Amino acid sequence: MSNNNSQNYGGDQIQILEGLEAVRNTPGMYIGDTSLKGLHHLVYEIVDNAVDEALAGACSTIEVEINEGDVITVKDNGRGIPVEINTKTGRPAVEVVFTVLHAGGKFGGGGYQVSGGLHGVGASVVNALSEWLEVKVCRYGKIHYQRYERGQIMNDLEVIGTCDTDFTGTSITFKADATIFEDTVYNFDTMSTMLRETAFLTRGLKIIFRDNRNPEDKKEKVYHYEGGIKEFVTYLNKGKTPLFEQVIYCEGTKEDIYVEVAFQHNDSYTENTYAFVNNLITPEGGTHLEGFKRALTKTFNDYARANKLLKESEQNLSGEDIREGLTAIISVKVKKPQLEGQTKQKLGNSEARTAVDSVVSEHLKYFLEQNPQVAKIICEKSILAQRARDAARKARDITRSRKTALDGNGLPGKLADCSDKNPENCEIFIVEGDSAGGSAKTARSRATQAILPLRGKILNVEKARIDKILGNAEIKAMITAFGTGIHDDFDIEKLRYNKIIIMTDADVDGAHIATLLLTFMYRFMPMLIKEGHVYLATPPLFQITKNKTVWYAYTDEELAEILTEIGRDNNNKIQRYKGLGEMDADQLWETTMDPKTRILKKVQYDEELKSEIDLTFTTLMGDQVEPRREFIEANAKFAQNLDI
Repeated sequence: MSNNNSQNYGGDQIQILEGLEAVRNTPGMYIGDTSLKGLHHLVYEIVDNAVDEALAGACSTIEVEINEGDVITVKDNGRGIPVEINTKTGRPAVEVVFTVLHAGGKFGGGGYQVSGGLHGVGASVVNALSEWLEVKVCRYGKIHYQRYERGQIMNDLEVIGTCDTDFTGTSITFKADATIFEDTVYNFDTMSTMLRETAFLTRGLKIIFRDNRNPEDKKEKVYHYEGGIKEFVTYLNKGKTPLFEQVIYCEGTKEDIYVEVAFQHNDSYTENTYAFVNNLITPEGGTHLEGFKRALTKTFNDYARANKLLKESEQNLSGEDIREGLTAIISVKVKKPQLEGQTKQKLGNSEARTAVDSVVSEHLKYFLEQNPQVAKIICEKSILAQRARDAARKARDITRSRKTALDGNGLPGKLADCSDKNPENCEIFIVEGDSAGGSAKTARSRATQAILPLRGKILNVEKARIDKILGNAEIKAMITAFGTGIHDDFDIEKLRYNKIIIMTDADVDGAHIATLLLTFMYRFMPMLIKEGHVYLATPPLFQITKNKTVWYAYTDEELAEILTEIGRDNNNKIQRYKGLGEMDADQLWETTMDPKTRILKKVQYDEELKSEIDLTFTTLMGDQVEPRREFIEANAKFAQNLDI
């Protein structure tokens, strides 16, 4: 090891980051990352503070606005951030909240019973990562105002006007710092989903969301749900047929933990369960989810045994069987939640497990006794699920029985595998049809590119049980080729290809096949998407030939640009590709498969938006026609390149 730098490393090389400098230097530590997700996190931090006021019973309305230039304003009618002098710092409390890390009313001082903003860093972090931030507080009939730029105080707290003496509240306006964030344009739908969930979870709270960026197309949504999480379950079950009318609701307080659970079974085969702590989603679940699953499994098995729905010789229903077709919301309020990291992914409090288990067991037992017909319907569905799972297990054993995929034994016959055995270097193209598959096999780089042609459309997994799914030849071929297994057997370490590329025709049928494939991967191999292994190929829409020179255009706009550049005359020959089979191997390689020139779209999703993604898949691929029609009507304006 070289000592060249050792003489330069002394006491003065140790840096002390003062105030909010630490946040600006390492923003990812505080908001997860500086991508769009981190950008939206800024808004959620401020909204969480307003929601804390609602949970404390002091706030009934929150207004969130995206203004011109992607400036955010969040207003609430809570108590208003205190403006009095904080004795420890000698500065107004509101200034301390925005300029001192780990300052807030959530550390046992009696300001809040429960809170989402657990680390007390929210407001100050948003301030540190904003180009500028302004706060207005209405208290004592006066409007108090302060401005900050990149975390620095620009003026002392001052009174700039008067307000109704009975009115209190806070208004915060900020602009995210473009030197920190990769993108500073907010997504209306992403924010809409988050705010809708927040309103569902805070019964009676009204959230008004406006997008004022386009004066000619202003948008406004109002979220206000008196039914709280029961309405949330009904909303998520839109597009499915509930097995029974009522939403089962359990509520109670155990060990100082407030538990609220709502659930309903439907006729689908997928489980959609969402767990929240102090209104914050915990994508990785935790002890509150474990408590719910335990209560559900035990109570239904006890009921089925006591009422002879399960014979003595039959094995107990598994949790998975009982939760088939279940939509559930688990919401707990905990004074001191133990959550992993500032991004709050998983709850660790053991008492939450006991509290949820106790509340759900008690309420559910009573409900089943009072509603024997409903109980029978759920138990019968669970028993059918159990049988299907047994059949699936046998089907799954077939995929397990092969020797290691790397030596090529047991791989699907129609797979043209690559010769490189290092998964990092390898990619597999899932290709629609044999003709395109033939061209792709000829075009590919044999060392690193594998081709798996699919015959026809794969099974719609949204409408099928696991035994049917695993019996489908095309799905079986994919599972075997990928090497990871599915469900409980899934192991990302066994993935044989770093990239899984869906390559379909650029028409309606191609889009349908791609959606069927994505539905399968999302429902049964979500880690492939989470870990960033799934891509969509982008074949060109047009070939333009002029004087033996060839151009490719991937959009109508690109076609127009090329034609403007080369001139619009009779020498132009334009071919519209309807499918991959119209290209020869060289064209397919050059446009769609060559890593140097191709365009790949990475499939990603934000776990915080999981409920909305689930609903979209259900709407598009489920049995109900009406929600799908509504979706098509709402999104028709975005449709492009329809082959009609």
